[in-house]
Amino acid sequence: MKTLQDRFARRFTYLRLSLTESCNFRCDYCLPDGPDCSSRKHEITVPEIRRLVTAFAKLGTTKIRLTGGEPCLRRDLTEVIETCKSVPGIEKVAITTNGYRLQRDLPDWKAAGVDAINVSIDSLDPSTFHLITGQNKLEQIIEGIDQAVAMDFAKVKVNTVLLRQYNGGELPQFLDFIKQRNVALRFIELMRTSDNVAYYNKHHFSGENIKQRLLAEGWSQQQRANNDGPAQEFSHPDYAGQMGLIMPYSRDFCDDCNRLRVSSRGQLFLCLFTEKHQDIRDYLQSDDPEPLMQALQNNVLFKEATHGLHDGNSGATRNLAMIGG
Repeated sequence: MKTLQDRFARRFTYLRLSLTESCNFRCDYCLPDGPDCSSRKHEITVPEIRRLVTAFAKLGTTKIRLTGGEPCLRRDLTEVIETCKSVPGIEKVAITTNGYRLQRDLPDWKAAGVDAINVSIDSLDPSTFHLITGQNKLEQIIEGIDQAVAMDFAKVKVNTVLLRQYNGGELPQFLDFIKQRNVALRFIELMRTSDNVAYYNKHHFSGENIKQRLLAEGWSQQQRANNDGPAQEFSHPDYAGQMGLIMPYSRDFCDDCNRLRVSSRGQLFLCLFTEKHQDIRDYLQSDDPEPLMQALQNNVLFKEATHGLHDGNSGATRNLAMIGG
């Protein structure tokens, strides 16, 4: 079987596919001024998505994560899910969302084939949540998460961007949140992009202190599966939920990278923080997967050993909504 493997023997079994750059939240670390709505005119279509996912699957990709922006803004989202799930070789389809339509759409997503849900909640305090996102929807989002748990999705995760002056002291509240909920909570270190340098300097703090606190309090680090994301996972016998830490500034973060990204405009990103991207949209106009497969295999050989974050280089990523984080 053909595979996607780079010069460093890393195999890529996980595709993060952005469906739109638009979002209806205004998180101040991502899109405080709102998105560039003109980008919606060029969003990748369902037939293009089918051809893209088919080529990736033939090269060993088994997991697709649908991201944004906010993917729920795509009116054809259910069709996109069904399309991805129907491709031979795709074992898992996940979606990352701000959660504003969970209660309405979860049954349709599950019927279409979604296996896992990631929901962004950056504070459990309603006023702080409103301050960060510009939305007063925390209660209904939590109700949606509880609904997802009750519907027995394979995995329900909550993503929280660590922000020193907003949620830096909320670890006890988040631990209480997963005490009785079978939810995987992920703390994600704020990453620098080309438009948030001052914000990054004000709010970034490392997850390493949280990791050491978890270990000291009886949490155990778990082994990662082949198509898992980059989180370091922890479990505790007294908690129904799990903890995870995504620390892109940690040593050796990129050593076991297993994921590639495609933007909503059909651009291949070898890394979230790459300086360049490759436009592969022309390959998506034909049902023959071989030219695209060859292009993917050729391009992946140019993937660098590591990102440039430690050197202050955030690449060409304008904001985190551009390619789904």
